Amino acid sequence: MTDPKDNVPNEDDPQVEGDATNAQEPEDLIEAEGPDVEVPADGAEPPAGAADAANDLSPEDEALLADAARGIQEDKLSTDDRDLLAEMRADMLRAQAELVNFRKRVERDREANREVAIAEVVRALLPALDDLTRAEAHGDLTEGPMQVIGQKIRGGFEKFKLVQIGAKGETFDPNIHEAIVQLPTPGATGQTVADVVEPGYKLGERVLRAAKVAVAVPA
Repeated sequence: MTDPKDNVPNEDDPQVEGDATNAQEPEDLIEAEGPDVEVPADGAEPPAGAADAANDLSPEDEALLADAARGIQEDKLSTDDRDLLAEMRADMLRAQAELVNFRKRVERDREANREVAIAEVVRALLPALDDLTRAEAHGDLTEGPMQVIGQKIRGGFEKFKLVQIGAKGETFDPNIHEAIVQLPTPGATGQTVADVVEPGYKLGERVLRAAKVAVAVPA
């Protein structure tokens, strides 16, 4: 009968040592089966090969994994932590809304500053436009180079939506008219523009200069 002790391997036996070296551990078998990567525990470093396996995922799979990771993390949170997370999300949304409103205000202010700058430049050129109107009234712009120059100057003002205001016979409006004299007129039932001494101008909806007019009033 064989003694069981005879089957116990001797540590000094070189054959046994060689067999132990060639044996595959369970981890080696798992690694040889495929590219599956073990999910690391929280706070642990990812195992070698995890980056290569992640690169093989499609964008849709990456999005699903990211959503799953977020869900798992939130499930592990306590009630207080979930409340804190909800509060942080609300603060983030509030900050985004404030940023959008800030950008809108900046755009409005930029457009308003642009309109103010254009208005100041056009207002400074109104005296030259008055001289051009007087020259046209005297017949100096009927022909020749000055006629072409006058047309170009007026065309440039029209691009900025400059409109002349103040016309004889229209109802007096203190918002666009400046009365320099009142003329009692028999039969007048209201205040109307009897004569335009100096035309006014509007740039868009902004009144650059009120028209100076003589106003006919009831006698």
